[in-house]
Amino acid sequence: MHNTAHQELFTLRDLLRYAVSQFNASKLSFGHGSDNAWDEAAYLLLHTLHLPLDTLEPFLDARVLPQERERFLALVERRLEERVPAAYLTGEAWLQGHRFVVDQRVIVPRSPIAELLSEGLSPWVADPADVDFVLDLCTGSGCLAVLAALAFENAQVDAVDLSEHALEVADENIELSGLDGRITTHRSDLFDQLPQCEYQLIICNPPYVNNHSMEALPAEYRHEPTMALAGGEDGMDLIRRLLTAAPDFMAPEGVLVLEIGNEYENFISAFPDLEPVWLSTENTEDQILLLTREQLAS
Repeated sequence: MHNTAHQELFTLRDLLRYAVSQFNASKLSFGHGSDNAWDEAAYLLLHTLHLPLDTLEPFLDARVLPQERERFLALVERRLEERVPAAYLTGEAWLQGHRFVVDQRVIVPRSPIAELLSEGLSPWVADPADVDFVLDLCTGSGCLAVLAALAFENAQVDAVDLSEHALEVADENIELSGLDGRITTHRSDLFDQLPQCEYQLIICNPPYVNNHSMEALPAEYRHEPTMALAGGEDGMDLIRRLLTAAPDFMAPEGVLVLEIGNEYENFISAFPDLEPVWLSTENTEDQILLLTREQLAS
């Protein structure tokens, strides 16, 4: 679209309508914070104009300055041409009302484990105040570690990743959260370089996408670090190692909360004798499971 045509877009409503049309026409893939063209266009517009992200209505018919219009349309253009997830365009992602800084060193925060943490993992954790040690494996941006520290206010949280680049982002988010006294990052291949500890809670959003699904990923997901997504032939490569080693790092009453995305069938095939509890969230039924130390050690 040429600049002369751009000049016909005067208000937020004009820009929003244009962006939604373009996103739909280009058949963008969503799933990095929003699941539809309208929400994503509204987010990018409000972010660009430094307006509250939950307050679109009063501003819809306000006119924008030419430089504001061009700034927004430049983001729309990148979203269309490069298929860059919105979070990488804005440098931020929101999870359970909390803002996290992100870039292409980490996957975009979106784990439904966040929703379970906001509820203190009730009823599986009887009293959040009694939790002393939490481990967030494959921490990425550190978002779940931060949410865990907020949910379990007496806990020390260890945030682990193999990627030095990811840990740089995690450290930034931990510092921004003001929780750096309670969250410690560790560079470790799962438990291999981790000091011995008995965790009452381990949470893990590992790379679990199977090879076939990796090959079919939409372009948006290819901007994310492959090592944070790819889980091998059946998606279970890291999870096999995790479930074998985890009991040695769990308190007697400890629990493991594990995300496996769309790999339910592969998980059942790989671990036919395990009988996890499947934890439901607003949008998921069979993507997060809970196992006790007792189940894993038997």
